[in-house]
Amino acid sequence: MFDTAGKPVREWESPFPASLYATEGTRILASRSPYFVQFIAEDGSVPLLWLLDTLGHRRQGLGIAHVPDIRYLAQLENAGPTVLSHDVVYFAPLVHDEILRLDGTGSPVWRSSRALIPQERDPEFVPGHERRVAYAMVNIAMTTGPDGRLYVLGGEDSAATRLRLDVVNRETGQIVAARVLGTPATAIAVNRHGRIRVLDPAALIAQMPTQGRDPFAPSFALPDLMGKPVRVADYRGKVTLVNFWASWCAPCREEFPHMAELYSEFKRADFDIAAISDDVSGSKMRAFVREFRPPFPILVGGGRMKAAYHYRGLPYSVLLDRHGRVIERFFGFGGENEFRHLRDLIAREIDADSAAAR
Repeated sequence: MFDTAGKPVREWESPFPASLYATEGTRILASRSPYFVQFIAEDGSVPLLWLLDTLGHRRQGLGIAHVPDIRYLAQLENAGPTVLSHDVVYFAPLVHDEILRLDGTGSPVWRSSRALIPQERDPEFVPGHERRVAYAMVNIAMTTGPDGRLYVLGGEDSAATRLRLDVVNRETGQIVAARVLGTPATAIAVNRHGRIRVLDPAALIAQMPTQGRDPFAPSFALPDLMGKPVRVADYRGKVTLVNFWASWCAPCREEFPHMAELYSEFKRADFDIAAISDDVSGSKMRAFVREFRPPFPILVGGGRMKAAYHYRGLPYSVLLDRHGRVIERFFGFGGENEFRHLRDLIAREIDADSAAAR
């Protein structure tokens, strides 16, 4: 939880492996995040949603989570955006074509379908060496507009290669308007009269002055494996990926080979990686390093990094520009797609700086 100046004032353990929050007054509603899904088995004992107080304490469970045949896909099965408005709860599952209004116990008051997917099925693992899951991406985001209606953004097809925005009557669940956006990425604004504007996110970001980027904070001065102090200022002049990891973090083990490959693809004059271990145990940290033999520098955080940087889990990475300012933050390990995005970001940043220098 942050104050209006962006300063962290409170933190709590997520009620789910990764949570998405909606708030109203002093009430906080948590759902399983559709943006960072983890493969953790469930047995049906955890509710669909949690109501929290402002200290993050669980006050009431709402709804019944569906446990699929493959229990490790329960997080994905029950993930979705949620809205809390005028003491009423709305939920739209990521992988199913339905929008729900729930009563105080979590039972449906109404269920609305957008008729997007001809034949629905539960998520399932795809055979092969890589861990891939086949599922329909239906409901991506949801909010109430200033006009009092519910706005639901979803995929027009199961892969969400085209988006559709539906406007829903909150009292009846009737879809009163729909708009096909025809793009996999967009930014949407609506005013109190219900007028919708669809904006290009890339164009919006391009209009942002780079001097508006936040500086990376707090700065660090940490020893490397040889005990030599390394400061964040030492990376000035390079695009830098600051990565927080630990030997006990399973996704970190998956991520390290990708980082090694990324490190080899750019010149050292242009790009670098500062991989900061948050291990308390120095022996376990060094065993991890011996196993993976990373080509990039390893810095020793000594178990103090989470308190300093307030990340919710590992791995956590921050991409910095040549002036030490934040380009983008990455929570968790997003696989090859995330690293493809990282490569594009780094290349664009290097090219932009090169063009400015000419």
